Amino acid sequence: MSGIKGIPQATLIGDSAQALREVKRVLAEHMKAEEELVQKVRSRLQSYARQIPEGSQEWDVLYHKTYEEELRKRKLG
Repeated sequence: MSGIKGIPQATLIGDSAQALREVKRVLAEHMKAEEELVQKVRSRLQSYARQIPEGSQEWDVLYHKTYEEELRKRKLG
């Protein structure tokens, strides 16, 4: 929280411990959503009839394309 207190445009109103808990909660939610998104994308790529080697250029292109599609579906991108 000391980093936030040093920013002139940021004003902390209320208990800093409560603010820290809220920041942690929001970050945890985003991390969970990101992990679910990654798992969905990986699952979708693994469901293709033809196996695409992970790490290959084709896999990378399809991964990013599928990831962006999922973000749009979730209205995050």
